[in-house]
Amino acid sequence: MGFSCGVVGLPNVGKSTLFNSLSNAKAEAQNFPFCTIEPNVGIVAVPDDRLERLSVLVTTDSKVPTSIRFVDIAGLVRGASKGEGLGNQFLSHIREVDAVAHVVRCFEDENVTHVEGKVDPVSDVATINTELVLKDLDTATKRLDRARKQSKGGDAKEKAAVGMCERLVEHLDQGKLARTFEAVGEAELAVLVEMQLLTHKPTFYVANVDEGTLASLDSNKHVAALRKLAAEEGAKVVPICAALEAQIAELEPADRPEFLESAGLSEPGLNQVIQTGYDLLGLLTFLTVGKKECRAWTVRKGATAPEAAGAIHTDFQRGFIKAEVIWWEDLLTYGSEAKCKEAGKLAIEGKEYVVRDGDVIHFRFNV
Repeated sequence: MGFSCGVVGLPNVGKSTLFNSLSNAKAEAQNFPFCTIEPNVGIVAVPDDRLERLSVLVTTDSKVPTSIRFVDIAGLVRGASKGEGLGNQFLSHIREVDAVAHVVRCFEDENVTHVEGKVDPVSDVATINTELVLKDLDTATKRLDRARKQSKGGDAKEKAAVGMCERLVEHLDQGKLARTFEAVGEAELAVLVEMQLLTHKPTFYVANVDEGTLASLDSNKHVAALRKLAAEEGAKVVPICAALEAQIAELEPADRPEFLESAGLSEPGLNQVIQTGYDLLGLLTFLTVGKKECRAWTVRKGATAPEAAGAIHTDFQRGFIKAEVIWWEDLLTYGSEAKCKEAGKLAIEGKEYVVRDGDVIHFRFNV
């Protein structure tokens, strides 16, 4: 299962620097637009302290974190929806991802050109959103035309689509994002999802700040402006210093804690970017623990035990009998599966069980 988060932003806001740090895939981070043409893809491990602690508990041979894909999408510019720059390519790359991390420049530096000539996060977000909304408006208008034609033949789904698309076109035409549009009922929602609108994708903002304001974010007026905008949208803001993260990523893991401490950080800012992307995608982690391997697995929130079994292997789902479930903290507290069982902390769950983030599961199956 590949869940992906696209990294978007104007040119020169620190996107490629951030992406390189995330994936250690060295994309060109140059001081000019369009250095990243094809979207680079980085498979990024999701930091999980529970996996670390459980693998120490059982002294395992192998430790495997779960991961998500980050896609570095080249800098969008004004007019992208009309094909300016490499607009059509970039917009199609955004369409293919499940969620969006929108990197916004919140630092002053006369050595780094700003594509609009000034640092203004709210204006930068508006520039990109305008291009995405214009593209969505085009998509919705075409869908409306199709619905009108097909509803003449008495197609019930298309009749419902006409009313919804009319409201949607009006909504987008006012410059509003598809995320803030309310579809009425299942049929309308299905048509909305089917369109894969760019501004309907779950989105969070990454405020790229300079190292000087990292310790005192409240004094950074650009971060304050971005937070205000995000609050109105109901979106999260993750502040990081991409230049500092690049230095951290270059260090050997053993040298990182000391460097972090000297920078006044408890963990790399990237951890929060990764975790926010993971949460935004509606994902959770369950764990399997053993001497050979301790492993974190990803499923959608709301997944049942057989669906979780299927994340490991389709045979596990097909032949699912039961799941033996221990809460990860209980396993740490009692020290072993046997002791958890004695203490009544091991539950036998069937097909209806909904997996929790942090469940340690052993599946019984028969194929």
